[in-house]
Amino acid sequence: MSDALPAGVEHREIDGTERLATRGEPVYGEPRDGEWRAWNPNRSKLGAMLELEMDTSLAGEETVLYLGAASGTTVSHVADFSGPTYAVEFAPRPARDLLEAAESRPRLFPLLADARKPETYAHVVESNVDMLVQDVATRGQARVACENARFLADDGRLLLAVKARSEDVTREPSDVFADVREELESAYDVLETRRLDDYHTDHLGIVARPR
Repeated sequence: MSDALPAGVEHREIDGTERLATRGEPVYGEPRDGEWRAWNPNRSKLGAMLELEMDTSLAGEETVLYLGAASGTTVSHVADFSGPTYAVEFAPRPARDLLEAAESRPRLFPLLADARKPETYAHVVESNVDMLVQDVATRGQARVACENARFLADDGRLLLAVKARSEDVTREPSDVFADVREELESAYDVLETRRLDDYHTDHLGIVARPR
């Protein structure tokens, strides 16, 4: 395993298996080892990117804007080791679960908003965030990332999980990924890409920095 994990993220033996883990209150009944909670890469694209040893540049204590927070499965882990973490979710039902996950995490700030309309939360999210993490299952995933690039610091990073089937279920995922990358390059330099199929079928992980 790579030792290039953020501070506050470790591989721990939990239930007899070495697992990615963060220190925090449980959210979805995950296995635990004392104060450490297992981070399941099969339920988290960012967790999969870390397990696949992608160079995310996460070090711990970063300011994070997380798009597509859903019920808080991944963003709760992020808030366990990061600094201020702004979690954008559009759907009211998972947002209620997200609010519950935030109760024990003073650095996690849930926002009921549409990631396709960053102007609706620009008055809340601080500028120059260190990390933009995106897991939004919608058409136009590259467009969302480009429109939210305004929040990133010059040396910040985009950590994007692209779901091919959300873009077009009729096309080959590799063709979808090529189009997403091309559109991204209007706002970002792409540093690394990797298929996440070991954990998430027809997904691509992308690490990029703003131009």
